Amino acid sequence: MKNILVAQSGGPTAAINATLAGVITCAYSSKNAGKVYGACNGIQGVLEERFIDLREKLTGTEELSILCQTPAAALGSCRLKLKEESQLKEIVDILHKHEISCFVYIGGNDSMDTVDQLSAYCRKHQITDISVMGAPKTIDNDLMGTDHCPGFGSAARYIAETFSELERDCHVYTTKAVTIVEVMGRNAGWLTAASALARVNGEKGPNLIYLCERAFDNEQFLADVQEQLKDNDSVVVAISEGIKDKDGRYVSEQVQSSAVDNFGHSYIAGSAKVLEELVRERIGCKVRSIELNLMQRCAAHIASDTDIQESRMLGMCACQAALEGESGKMAAVIRLSDEPYQVKFDTIPVCEAANAEKKVPEDFITEDGHDVTEKMMKYLKPLILGDRTVTFENGIAKHIILY
Repeated sequence: MKNILVAQSGGPTAAINATLAGVITCAYSSKNAGKVYGACNGIQGVLEERFIDLREKLTGTEELSILCQTPAAALGSCRLKLKEESQLKEIVDILHKHEISCFVYIGGNDSMDTVDQLSAYCRKHQITDISVMGAPKTIDNDLMGTDHCPGFGSAARYIAETFSELERDCHVYTTKAVTIVEVMGRNAGWLTAASALARVNGEKGPNLIYLCERAFDNEQFLADVQEQLKDNDSVVVAISEGIKDKDGRYVSEQVQSSAVDNFGHSYIAGSAKVLEELVRERIGCKVRSIELNLMQRCAAHIASDTDIQESRMLGMCACQAALEGESGKMAAVIRLSDEPYQVKFDTIPVCEAANAEKKVPEDFITEDGHDVTEKMMKYLKPLILGDRTVTFENGIAKHIILY
């Protein structure tokens, strides 16, 4: 019997708990699985041995179903970067102490780096009784090796719905106005591109879309807005928070400090506010900026069923691979076709995903740089499909609290 440990890390999503539910489902149904532990607050919780017995917390299918509709990371998260080999040794010693044979880590780029480091340490020291597997997660959709990431589809759906509603609201007046909406995305513009899905039912959606893959030019932006104002009473603009000029300087750096997080990432929110002031000063029309912020990743009430089901399957894939002795790999979605939409689930070497970023391809962006192509639309459309049946209590969706 193999004891299993699962943990979550990085920025939460509306689907990360579905992946957790997949790990648990696989473990509960396997004859080879013994105890199933959850580490509170990711790899930091592993180092601090803050484990909970998931068999005691989640006893049936109904609870697992509620877990799948619970936003954020039910086991908690962290942003701890492993820097010393001594930390890897400490983790291995802790896993041995608790007789844990399988460790599944759910997370994004930096979390997959942790999986890569830990599995490499085990290989180097010929530790064969521990399997380390990664399960992908990130609304940014920037992980290499997988067609798309769990959490992205639900965040994309929230963004598409939000832009659809905003576009309706913005057109109730005849007064010329510009609304600039900032969408999450440091170096990859997938989420911002999803704003184009607001057009699928025949609405205009955003008039202009700027991704961080293209250099942003203030003067061209002003010219684009003025051109749109000629034929529209209201102009809606979608921008990635990480838009940069040709010199690689974030637009938001005009209002942000140089502070960075534990991984050296700059705090970059504020691009929309900068552009709001620019439009107000140079064009002079009514203008507002909106930062969607955390709602993009925690809006579980509007989650894509496709996203939730695939996220759960990836958790099952990662757990099964670990039980079968695979290590140093990440579960992945392999797209087989767009129409009809078909995928399969497999594992890839985690080194292909660790510390690598999948950016929007050039042919997914229009030549003028302020919209997306039909290729992007074909890629996006299947990911937001499917309506979830959400369980409510007292008018509010039910959630699971594990610790």
